[in-house]
Amino acid sequence: MKTVCVTGASGYIASWLVKFLLQRGYTVKACVRDLNDPKKTEHLLALDGAKERLQLIKANLLDEGSFDAAVDGCDGVFHTASPFHDPGDNPQAELIDPALKGTLNVLGSCAKSPSVKRVVLTASVGSVYVNERTLSPEVVIDETWWSDLDFCRRTQQWYSLSKTLAEQAAWKFAKEKGIDLIVINPSLVIGPILQPTLNTSSAVILSMLNGAETYLNRTYGVVNVKDVANAHILAFENPSANGRYILAESVAHFSRLVEILRELYPTLPIPEKCEDDKFAPMHQLSREKAESIGVEFISLRESLKETVESLIEKKFLPAPSAI
Repeated sequence: MKTVCVTGASGYIASWLVKFLLQRGYTVKACVRDLNDPKKTEHLLALDGAKERLQLIKANLLDEGSFDAAVDGCDGVFHTASPFHDPGDNPQAELIDPALKGTLNVLGSCAKSPSVKRVVLTASVGSVYVNERTLSPEVVIDETWWSDLDFCRRTQQWYSLSKTLAEQAAWKFAKEKGIDLIVINPSLVIGPILQPTLNTSSAVILSMLNGAETYLNRTYGVVNVKDVANAHILAFENPSANGRYILAESVAHFSRLVEILRELYPTLPIPEKCEDDKFAPMHQLSREKAESIGVEFISLRESLKETVESLIEKKFLPAPSAI
């Protein structure tokens, strides 16, 4: 079977990607920042097949050449490593540099390795639709859309800026070096957690379950983490896969998420009011291209249920019977 590299392997999406790759018989070289941190390694080492076919490798996004050894001899590389958190006062150092320089570092290592046949990059819908175009329920956003860098800067949407800069640089570098690049653009990722720490997108769901007075006035595409991991593998394995792939099972305002959560867990302290009475506009995210390579989406309701059950299992949330 083939050998592949996964960067940022301890993360939310990447952990599921490693799990599914091992299940399919791949040998996986998994990159993490700190081999001595059990929070980044133990859940990976516990996966089925890890003892036989998982190799952990220390690598850092900002260290040039750091990924040379990891990608050497690999048939494919999955670059998922990129920060996703509040950047505080320094978005350049906290988000933009790791996303942009890290992507170019990984691709630079891939360009040196003749064994690498395809690279699959984890981007975001943040690099797709953050612009001044008017959204409405009739608007279908597809893979031809791009976020506007100046608009991202003006509105201080630093995460979207970091992902757009990184994806644009990746396409330019891949074209120059002849790298077969596929990009995955997930929307808000929810579902079960493998890692022991709380990731940012799961924290968004948790925020609606711990007694908050209001819920966010946001409209997001939503997708299950297992579908995202599976889409990476399908994009790698399908010879006809090309370009970008948006991933969203559905688009929903947070009022819909709250409605489903209240139906599933009536005893949890779920907020009843929105933070704003002027709802964020709806839109659609195209599923057509993702489905063309075999992605079968888990429903929003099931994804929310899996998220809550996982938050309870990981003890980020008390069981409903204990409330």
